[in-house]
Amino acid sequence: MSIKQNLTNPEPWAGLAMGNEAVARAMIEVSTRVITTYPGSPVPEIATTLNLIAPEHRDFYFESSTNEKVALEVATGGSLNGHLSTVFFKSVGLNVASDSLIQLSMLELIGGLVVILGDDPGANSSQNEQDNRIWARMSYIPMLEPGSPTEAYQMYKEAAALAKRQRGPVFLRLTTHVCHAREVVQFAAMSGEEPDWTPRFDANNGPYWPIAAAVFPLKRKALQKLQAYEALAEESPLNRVLAPHGVAPVDSKRLGVISAGIPAYSVLENIDQAGATVDLLKLGITYPLPSQKILAFLEAHDEVVILEELERVLEGEIKALAYDNSVKCRILARPDWDQVMGEFDPVRSYKLLAGFWPKAFEPRDFPEPSAEVVPRPPQLCPGCGHRSAFHAVKKAIESDTITVADIGCHSLGSLPPYNMGEVLLCMGHSVSTGAGLAVKNDTRKVVSFLGDSTMFHAALPGIINAIIYNHNVTLVLLDNGTTAMTGHQARHGSGEIGDKIPIIGLLETLGVQKILDVDSYNQRKLIAYVQEANAHEGFAVVIARHPCMLKFTRASRKKSPGLKLPKIAVNPEQAADALPAMEQFGCPTFQRTEDDQVGVSEDLCIGCGSCIMSAAPGTLKIQRPLAPAPASAPSPDGAKSPGAKSPGGVK
Repeated sequence: MSIKQNLTNPEPWAGLAMGNEAVARAMIEVSTRVITTYPGSPVPEIATTLNLIAPEHRDFYFESSTNEKVALEVATGGSLNGHLSTVFFKSVGLNVASDSLIQLSMLELIGGLVVILGDDPGANSSQNEQDNRIWARMSYIPMLEPGSPTEAYQMYKEAAALAKRQRGPVFLRLTTHVCHAREVVQFAAMSGEEPDWTPRFDANNGPYWPIAAAVFPLKRKALQKLQAYEALAEESPLNRVLAPHGVAPVDSKRLGVISAGIPAYSVLENIDQAGATVDLLKLGITYPLPSQKILAFLEAHDEVVILEELERVLEGEIKALAYDNSVKCRILARPDWDQVMGEFDPVRSYKLLAGFWPKAFEPRDFPEPSAEVVPRPPQLCPGCGHRSAFHAVKKAIESDTITVADIGCHSLGSLPPYNMGEVLLCMGHSVSTGAGLAVKNDTRKVVSFLGDSTMFHAALPGIINAIIYNHNVTLVLLDNGTTAMTGHQARHGSGEIGDKIPIIGLLETLGVQKILDVDSYNQRKLIAYVQEANAHEGFAVVIARHPCMLKFTRASRKKSPGLKLPKIAVNPEQAADALPAMEQFGCPTFQRTEDDQVGVSEDLCIGCGSCIMSAAPGTLKIQRPLAPAPASAPSPDGAKSPGAKSPGGVK
């Protein structure tokens, strides 16, 4: 059965569900009332699933907030008012939210708060492999770790129950392949609880002022709650011993593994493959650890392997526990520092176990890929205004210009052939980092890039700072009117949600003296504007705007089924002149033909024409105009693109 059709089905049902979808259903089942997020992989499908319910039919409040800190604070406010609340975001989003998060275990959150983290071992869609298990220890917040969609569903409900019972925050740590795996999940009935929005905030439940004078009483309260969580962890069925092949004979070594999440299931598969009499202590609550249950497991075994992804978190704590209690069990763990990187799939975990216990896990050869996969670099979509902008900016600046990238689709401008963005830290850093690069720098210009949604997320403080000190930086603000990289969520200030906040008006109000605005397809004008901004002494902004064409073409096809888009064609008499357009403009639409000429992919090309200015006159042309022609592509601020005749237009 489809999650889309049955998301609000009040009866029990079973269906194939992604981990993120299963979590969304769990939220609804236990009457979560306030839900907030900032979109980021691997968890955005939770929002997509919740958005399947029309706002007028929701018995919960849901918002996509300006950033993760704001999302956490809104959810915290909901909990302070007595409503079960949840916030979710990706791994590095916790860095943005941490200022407020670190206080929460000391406060009485009377409605309960579940903080869902989308961690990313293997860096499938992140700039690092940040291990947020460490944050649990720092903030005194308990953590649950599922290893499958079913467990994600079950553990959300358990996390919600714990949060309500203990009146505090609880982490639910998902990882990429828990979020995106699918399995048939048995869902329960809805609670049937009617929403009660009565505000129950009471300052007497506090104090809610974690200031110096109150630190020690509040910290003592947090530690007492943590002690209560540990007692619950000792009894919880989420921490259990699995012995699929029975107990080892008395005269042989007793072997065991301690693991959690997806690595635990890899180990379980390995034990099954080898038919080994090896026990697995699978931890579902990984902080606070069930110390007595772990000690009992260690004492029942001669050797135990601790298998975890990323940092040596469980290893350090379990070894300290064993040392403090004089446990004789030999504890084994990953031997090399390079093994704190990446995911532990069944092949990798089998090799590790076979290295320790070759009799139990007979070393075996695993099949290598039959053919080498050609690496495919990430690409800006056909028609993306960012590509046109980068192509123009590269022509406008000196070769020694320092370029600073930011997070978003436009991060791909740092790759060939544009090579625009030599430094990248985190969301919203580009203006501030660029300002530092410009200090006492009289010889090399600094150009920073920033996306419109990232500006609202994290860059405004840096922009204000650049205005106050008049740092000599040119900011190229790439405005596509949406949060494109994570799935076209509504961008704050666009008018899709709430009132519109015009970017030019905002920058003028803040005090930017030099603002230039151009459609990014108009490369000649953009080149001139970047050069004008670079000649300006001090902070200047060039807004290069064009709507996300992936979003635009999808909407056009939905509005007009069977819509035929125009295509770009290469003039056969000037085919050799098309090579620079392919190599320097970099649109994936261009492909080499069998006779080593430049061709155009019929499947990819949308006929935007933005490539025409990058080629010699007459080399490229638009063919097969739209029939029927849709409205020309609007610019992100609602005005039509200058001279637009195809989706995006060419002037």
